[in-house]
Amino acid sequence: MNTQEQLTRYVANFVDELSKSGLTDVVISPGSRSTPLAMMFAEHPQIKEWIVLDERSAAFFGLGLAKQTKRPVALLCSSGTAVANYFPAVVEAHQSRVPLIVLTADRPHELRDVGAPQAIDQIKLFGDYVKNFHEMALPEGTVEMLNYVRTRAARSVSEALSGNPGPIHLNFPFREPLTPDLNLENIWGEPLREPYHIWHEGKKRLPEDFLNYFAEKLSIARRGLIVCGPQVDEELAEGITMLAETLGVPVLADPLSQIRTGSHSTKNIIEGYDAILRNEVIRASIKPDYILRFGAMPVSKAYLFYLKENQDVTQYVIEPHAGFREPVGNPTEFIQADPVLFCSDLLEVSPTLLSEENDWLTKWKSYNDIAKSHLTKTSDNTLTEGEAVKQLVDVIPHNSSLYVGNSMAVRDVDTFLMTSSKKLTILANRGANGIDGMVSSGVGAAASGQPVTLLLGDLSFFHDMNGLLAAKQYKLNITILVVNNNGGGIFSFLPQAANEKHFEALFGTPLNIDFKKAVEMYDGNYHQPKTIHELKKALQLSYGELGLSVVEVKTDRTENLIWHRGLWRDIEEDILKLVEQ
Repeated sequence: MNTQEQLTRYVANFVDELSKSGLTDVVISPGSRSTPLAMMFAEHPQIKEWIVLDERSAAFFGLGLAKQTKRPVALLCSSGTAVANYFPAVVEAHQSRVPLIVLTADRPHELRDVGAPQAIDQIKLFGDYVKNFHEMALPEGTVEMLNYVRTRAARSVSEALSGNPGPIHLNFPFREPLTPDLNLENIWGEPLREPYHIWHEGKKRLPEDFLNYFAEKLSIARRGLIVCGPQVDEELAEGITMLAETLGVPVLADPLSQIRTGSHSTKNIIEGYDAILRNEVIRASIKPDYILRFGAMPVSKAYLFYLKENQDVTQYVIEPHAGFREPVGNPTEFIQADPVLFCSDLLEVSPTLLSEENDWLTKWKSYNDIAKSHLTKTSDNTLTEGEAVKQLVDVIPHNSSLYVGNSMAVRDVDTFLMTSSKKLTILANRGANGIDGMVSSGVGAAASGQPVTLLLGDLSFFHDMNGLLAAKQYKLNITILVVNNNGGGIFSFLPQAANEKHFEALFGTPLNIDFKKAVEMYDGNYHQPKTIHELKKALQLSYGELGLSVVEVKTDRTENLIWHRGLWRDIEEDILKLVEQ
């Protein structure tokens, strides 16, 4: 067996085992050293290859696709700084628990640390941001080595998915020549009925004696609160809402909780909790006996203040696997159990903890009614940032995904997304909360074939405009709503805004860019509505257009600040009247 055949069979067996283990998509950024893997992925009949030139964009594209499909996606790049460009997306995948299989080509060992071109130290480059790192052996074609690569391929898929999902890094050293022989017979190895390794993972559930003990504790402390932060399990909504109605407690549902929309009951959901909790007196009037949290910490900063002021309140955090997500530092009991099973098991041992509405729940609902009356109020035809989000939520198609950018975008969705029977999957990169890679993430989600709308600000759009290339290249259908306030609008809400001398240069950062020209460069459809009516029409048109559609709403940062603060003030004043009664 010559060197080329050894290389070919080694790489082909690896790629084939990824497919047998369930991998369906790979995002490739072309380069020379990665040639063996790139050609084999392109050749494999069961794996779809997505070619994204810029590695940073490619990694976020893969992240968005993995978030949308809840399946591992492979990333492949050449050696050198190409690998380093994956870092932001790998960090986000780790923080937000997204399965990625990062495959990096490398120089062979004799060309490392000797001044060879395009060579950097790639060993454990991503540190603790990957669940596992493995330096692959140099290609050989022996039976033992082909078994080895199949084991590693199967194991990488399993490790990416098991426990808390996350990224895996495999580093491949290749010697030249790098071109595989695609004409070899039986190139994918001996046909196997099953994957080389099969893993079975059960779901954690609690014993009945603990459930009885826990149900008793909850029945004694009647002023309970269920909080659901960002999470992606669509089956959890039914369990949480049924548990809340049994306990007679409100549910503070983050916009990324997958609970505000859908066919499940929403009568105990408090959508306006961020507006409600902005006032210290109001927060003090609704102090709970306990907090039961599912998912990550909510987006709301007002909820963070609420926690800090109630450190003596018993808090329970339900985690499906080991993990520590309690940034406030409050005393907490962590319960490791599958959240869906936890809800159903708790209901089974105590199906009638509380069967009627109580004063505690009534108070929360009355506050929420006041907040919603203001948040849903029909304004004049002025197109504010909040109105942009309200109109988007109103016209976005049923059974579609909304991918939300960070900074003001996700906060406005938190404020203005009301409960609805419309089925929406709401995604965001809230692991590290960065604005980088948002366009690529949204386009990657659209690569799943599901309808996707991306909502983001002008800085996030500018930061990742080259992500639009994949939408053009693959004719992906995606609507992007860009709220353009010519800079970093969220900083207007922060103390930095008081320093007028340096604010615009350091924080406001106006771009003064004509995005229409950029959209046209990528063959996209472009709309710039000026009124609420025009916005709704533009969005409706965009969902009928093929390929990329960008709807740009121009707003003023100062006016936006005044509008938001006025809205929160009106809510606060009306709720305080109830508090003082």
